[in-house]
Parts: sequence; structure tokens; C-alpha cells
Amino acid sequence: MVFYGYHGVHESEKMLGGKFEVDLEIYKDLKKAGKSDNLTDTLNYEKVYKTVYNCIRRNKFYLIEALAERIAESIIAKYKTKRVIVKVRKPHAPVKGVLDTVEVEFDRSTTDYE
Repeated sequence: MVFYGYHGVHESEKMLGGKFEVDLEIYKDLKKAGKSDNLTDTLNYEKVYKTVYNCIRRNKFYLIEALAERIAESIIAKYKTKRVIVKVRKPHAPVKGVLDTVEVEFDRSTTDYE
């Protein structure tokens, strides 16, 4: 998923914004959906996308670590998943050097938010 957001330490990042990329691995029992072939028995991917969008657009964080944590917590709480792996990438981060992107990866489960 790719979004435009206003996260970063520098004031220019908060004013001008930038691109953020998010990958999710969601762990949930989907046996019922596999047998029923019914959307109501699975995760609605459009709703998951909207949840991530809201995390990115409604908040301003200094760190992509805080953004990844908010996404993980939101996915687990809203969709009752057992586990989620969240990767957040920030292409062209303003660092003194040449790089494509900076990235964090969080692996969270329900026990992390009890």
C-alpha cells in the first residue's frame, strides 16, 4: 500500500509530507471463508486498507516506528487478528547519504496489547 503522509522529525516533512509504503501480513483463521466463499467470513481488504489510511492520514508521528505501532495495534484491535507483521517504508528519507528507503518491521500479537 502506498500513502502520502506527514511524518518525520524535520519540520519540512510535517509541512510538505512524503510517500509511505506499508506491507501487512495478517494472521487470522480463515478456514470458514475458504469453505463458504463468502466475504462476510473473511477480512475485508478494502476496510483493512482504510484502517491503514486512517492511521497515516489522521496522525503525525516523528518516527515511522510509532506509525508502525499504531497500524499494528489498530489492525489487531479492529479485526481480532492473532498476529500482524507491519512493514513501513519511507522512500527518500532526508538523511545525509544515498539510500532508497528506510524501513521498520514490527511483529505483533494480541498479547502485546493486553
